[in-house]
Amino acid sequence: MTTIDAPARTVGGPDIVQERRLVTSIPGPLSRALMTRKTDAVAAGVGATLPVFAAAAGGGVVVDVDGNSLIDLGSGIAVTGVGNSHPRVVEAVKAQLDAFTHTCFTITPYESYVAVAEALNRLTPGDHLKRSALFNSGAEAVENAVKIARHHTGRQAVVAFDHAYHGRTNLTMGLTAKNQPYKNGFGPFAPEIYRAPLSYPFRDGGIDGVTAARTAILQIEKQIGAENLAALIIEPIQGEGGFIVPAAGFLPTLLEWSRANGVVFIADEVQSGFGRTGAWFASEHEGIVPDLVVTAKGIAGGLPLSAVTGRADIMDAAQVGGLGGTYGGNPLACVAALAAIESYASEGLIERAGDIGRLLIDRLTALQASDPRIGDVRGRGAMIAIELVDPETDAPDAALTARVASAAHAQGVIVLTCGTYGNVIRFLPPLTIGDDLLTEGLDVIAEALATA
Repeated sequence: MTTIDAPARTVGGPDIVQERRLVTSIPGPLSRALMTRKTDAVAAGVGATLPVFAAAAGGGVVVDVDGNSLIDLGSGIAVTGVGNSHPRVVEAVKAQLDAFTHTCFTITPYESYVAVAEALNRLTPGDHLKRSALFNSGAEAVENAVKIARHHTGRQAVVAFDHAYHGRTNLTMGLTAKNQPYKNGFGPFAPEIYRAPLSYPFRDGGIDGVTAARTAILQIEKQIGAENLAALIIEPIQGEGGFIVPAAGFLPTLLEWSRANGVVFIADEVQSGFGRTGAWFASEHEGIVPDLVVTAKGIAGGLPLSAVTGRADIMDAAQVGGLGGTYGGNPLACVAALAAIESYASEGLIERAGDIGRLLIDRLTALQASDPRIGDVRGRGAMIAIELVDPETDAPDAALTARVASAAHAQGVIVLTCGTYGNVIRFLPPLTIGDDLLTEGLDVIAEALATA
């Protein structure tokens, strides 16, 4: 077991003192003043989960402009898996800044892009011949995965699943299941996108994964037709949808059917990739080898980068010039990714995710035993969630969820909510967080539940 008791440090970045410290109310006066400026200058549609402004972050804490130190159980939505401002990432980016910031890889290439592609080809599931292409965001990578699949198959239809989240661009909004706030008022959406039922063990009556997959397949065959289907895209563990882990057998059965029918199987590992679940990729827990894997978030230590990696014959289907973009695979992001990947591999962070998961599961399961409002505890590694419900009916309790999150925020703990019904609290701590901070954060959550 990898136990981290982070030493108290000073200065900034990764050397921040690892403690929860409240010197003002949350938000403090400087954050309130900045929030007023945000309201005046930033579009209203750009929200903020906590009304505090960050000044520094590292290890397992975020320090705001008022000097409050908050326990970070969100990692910027699973982005800073190696910790914020990891020294290896910082040094790599500094060195690249001294060389050049941009040339556009599709104009004059550079080695770091190739090195990232080589690393992704090596690390993603399967030992087949692979290719990779780099982009900027998860949504952009998802769109390109769909483009590639359509070009390869000559088909147009794409299937996504209930509770899915794949992005906020026009095509990816169509793939995303949740209306508010992601889709409402933004249509019409891209055509030829269809939805199939997901395996949701807590809410589908205990149906086994193979049966659930066969139900989805039957719907796909009857409503779309395999001969029209270019791709099936799914998150091995859903993110925004509520950290839903499909029942065993669901994903392998879908993959087997996809292979038999020439359908490209796309695993969206944007939130679940890069050690988050205690493996490099969540697909590994299910023993599946997707045709294409979409990555982003934890790939580059906080810099914007995403990728599509997959079977060479599929990835090479698009014509020269059909993939790319001005900033895709920016050199600063590429060297950051190489540094982050080295950190995951050499610092025991993937194993650490498993240890974090065991600590979270043990504590949250103990809370569940005495609090029937915790309907479900689920997830893998450092990607764990609780679903809050009415204990009499198991109906989703979004109001309770909001109260618990708000109370935790007020006490200096960053937690995020999610789920189609808004009733899930998710835990995504940096893999560098110490056991002491993680335990203290859970103490705050327990108190928030008790007093909600």
